[in-house]
Amino acid sequence: MPHLLHEWFSETAVRRSEATAIVWNDTRMTYGEVERASNRLARALREAGCRDGERVALLLPKSPDAVVAMLAALKARCLYVPVDIHNPPARVARIIQACRPRVILATAAVCPLLAAVRAECPEARVAKHGCLGGDDPAFDFGQSDVDTLPCRTLALTGSPEERAHILFTSGSTGQPKGVVIRHSSIARFVEWAVGYFGMGPGDRVSGHSPLHFDLSTFDIYGAFAAGAELHMVPPELNLLPHKMAGFIRDRRLTQWFSVPSAMNFMARTDVVKPGGFPDLRRVLWCGEVLPTPTLIHWMKHLPHARFTNLYGPTETTIASSYYTVPECPRDPRAAIPIGMGCGGERLLVLGSQLRPVPFGETGDLYIAGVGLAAGYWEDPEKTRAAFVPDISDGEGDGRMYRTGDLARVGPDGQVLFVGRADTQIKSRGYRIELGEIEAALGTLDGLKDYAVVAVGTEAFEGATICCAFAAKDGAAMTPTDLRRRLADLVPGYMVPTRWATLPDLPKNANGKIDRRRLHDEVFGPG
Repeated sequence: MPHLLHEWFSETAVRRSEATAIVWNDTRMTYGEVERASNRLARALREAGCRDGERVALLLPKSPDAVVAMLAALKARCLYVPVDIHNPPARVARIIQACRPRVILATAAVCPLLAAVRAECPEARVAKHGCLGGDDPAFDFGQSDVDTLPCRTLALTGSPEERAHILFTSGSTGQPKGVVIRHSSIARFVEWAVGYFGMGPGDRVSGHSPLHFDLSTFDIYGAFAAGAELHMVPPELNLLPHKMAGFIRDRRLTQWFSVPSAMNFMARTDVVKPGGFPDLRRVLWCGEVLPTPTLIHWMKHLPHARFTNLYGPTETTIASSYYTVPECPRDPRAAIPIGMGCGGERLLVLGSQLRPVPFGETGDLYIAGVGLAAGYWEDPEKTRAAFVPDISDGEGDGRMYRTGDLARVGPDGQVLFVGRADTQIKSRGYRIELGEIEAALGTLDGLKDYAVVAVGTEAFEGATICCAFAAKDGAAMTPTDLRRRLADLVPGYMVPTRWATLPDLPKNANGKIDRRRLHDEVFGPG
């Protein structure tokens, strides 16, 4: 039976209390310290009124405290909701309004954001500066008095099928979608991955992804399940590839897991040197296609490391398939497969009427098995549309997920990713619905017409987001104005980088905006 996620940590804390669990800059926390801190916070959450199944929103910067808060929410039988604190206040407020948390955990660093969110959601209870505000009971959120507060493991039990957290992704209607992830889905992937990769207490694992990004789920719980050290990567290193390389080297990381855009950036700036990472045994990537020339660069410089491509959308929990590259590719144009299903998961390439397509032909990619999310938060209609009855035999809950990706099966049975079937893209490691950007544009005055398209590029950041717009008569509207106003509504990674001002946008025979013409004639190839 799969573990509850926090049980993994507690079991390790009993066996290896003094072993290092989390490393962040110059701070180290042991398994025992994290266990005690998360127990205290879990009790405080229960005393503050949090009950089974309620939500705890985390408006916290990447830090050990944020991981403590995740464990505490789970121990309190709640769902945690990690929120990107760099999002515009309007988007954060939409997430808070959607999940209706019993408590928001925040720190002084996010006070301006918190004030804006509370103006939108005055009913939300906020924990900051060590207390829950007003007359709510106080609790310590730091480590200063670890030995002075009573500590006991909470005697709260539950089923692995219970919901663990909600991850909000971009939504085509402009409203972020909350993907509800179960303990069991995470546990099954982590159990498979720890065994397949041979992870153990001697490992030093990267924590590169933001904590609201689903890849971080494996960083955290994979490290804890193995009893390994989690080395959290400071976000500012993302723009400093030489310091990123120094981090891998100086921390003597044994496992590096990131999105291809980061690996691209490091390869293009030539910071991956021969023999530069002698301790690195495993390099994993997920979230978008890694260009084969980049993979060749890494593999030639790190011949001692093992390289694995992982694939899977948030709705199927971390990753659903894997392909470990057997040797350095000879052809830089050769596609790297996304491989075959991880333990208990299945990839199906289907055509019309949900029938398997012949080998080599392109079809719609579906995923079935033990990794499926519970569905979308309080949206049964969208859940039914995306999670359909499973046509295959095997483990799972009788559903399969329609990924929206296109794929084909090679003669060796390995699945190859072909592309997207809709307007969802990957840019700089983020999954983005172009419709969410257009929905935000629709709230701005002065626009007569607008459209957002993505143009493929060989650059490290992936697809380039482009916006064409026509201003209303008499309205003075420049790309600079529009960029500034849009940045107040969507995250920075969603703001288009290429703009075109047109008197009118091209239309097709149906009178709709002709996005293909915009793509080909206005913006052209990246």
